[in-house]
Amino acid sequence: MAIKVISLFSGCGGLDLGFKKEGFDIVWSNDKVEDACTTHRKNIGDHTICGDLNVISVESIPSGNILIGGPPCQSFSLLGRRKPEDERGDLAWKYLEILEEKRPQLFLFENVLGIISAQTKDGHNVLDRLRNLVHHMGYVLSTYTLNAADYGVPQRRRRVFIVGSLNGKEIECPSPTHRETSERVLAGRVLERWISSREALSDLPKPSAEDGIPYATEAQNEYQRSMREKSNSVYNHYPPYASEKDMQIIRSVPPGGNYMDVPNDIATKRIMKFKQTGGRTTTYGRLDPEKPAYTINTYFDRPNVGCNIHYSEDRMITIREGLRLQSFPDDFIVYSNSKRNYYLQVGNAVPPLLAQAWARKLKEYI
Repeated sequence: MAIKVISLFSGCGGLDLGFKKEGFDIVWSNDKVEDACTTHRKNIGDHTICGDLNVISVESIPSGNILIGGPPCQSFSLLGRRKPEDERGDLAWKYLEILEEKRPQLFLFENVLGIISAQTKDGHNVLDRLRNLVHHMGYVLSTYTLNAADYGVPQRRRRVFIVGSLNGKEIECPSPTHRETSERVLAGRVLERWISSREALSDLPKPSAEDGIPYATEAQNEYQRSMREKSNSVYNHYPPYASEKDMQIIRSVPPGGNYMDVPNDIATKRIMKFKQTGGRTTTYGRLDPEKPAYTINTYFDRPNVGCNIHYSEDRMITIREGLRLQSFPDDFIVYSNSKRNYYLQVGNAVPPLLAQAWARKLKEYI
């Protein structure tokens, strides 16, 4: 019998895709962004309900064995100001309301690192409040901070996962499959080395305004073969825009470099301020071909927010390259009526390979 999954704040479907690949049955999912719902329907299934969860009746949501989701995290983000009054943070409590009403056997709650130090409106720690509320519902809880690169994703993306069980058992986290170097032995086996940005992207062609373009080469490694398993051509690989000033900056940054490599005579006031204050490793960064990407955010079309410059070409990475670095397979196509929503969908997603690792682990507890 299929294990039924209810998915909240589903976005384009990164979490859902991982569970689907492990044979779970996604019976209901939701997002309020129409473009994300379109992408989800075309890639995951027709069960997506588009609308605000604060308006949708909880009674209309079916029951399932597992509840999954990552409430919008901007109010908890380390990049933001973590305002306690930010209504986006209130959606975490909506997740708990649905959890209490549906009482699935297991749940998985994903969020950014900022949730660890975020405060509620009355000054309490958000994570502590979440734990207390869920504990009183009868769930045994575990909280983990995981790095997606440890699970075969070519991206150093650290996220918090809260998992709970009604069967009285504490849930263990998935065992890592990769690490920064391949020397460590875990449970009698050697972990594979982290997948680099070049290993993830080197078979892709030059960007094109057209969809369905051929690959540049045969698959060069196992990661590329897995991404291409159900695809014969490349989609969402559009030429990214950059202003002439941005191009000057892009050309000045070497592989693995950042704003510190931009000469002062072409640096903006913002870059000069960063040079004086420091501490922004990924800003105006270019991918290191020998290492995984840093976190793919929702602005990966811009050089000034994160490490988003291609490792060997003088341009920003494309939507398809962002998808590859998130571990979405090449047959997963993103749909959007606006340029902005392409990047929002990809940057907000949970990497499917990390989601699949969780799905595989949670099977043990059903």
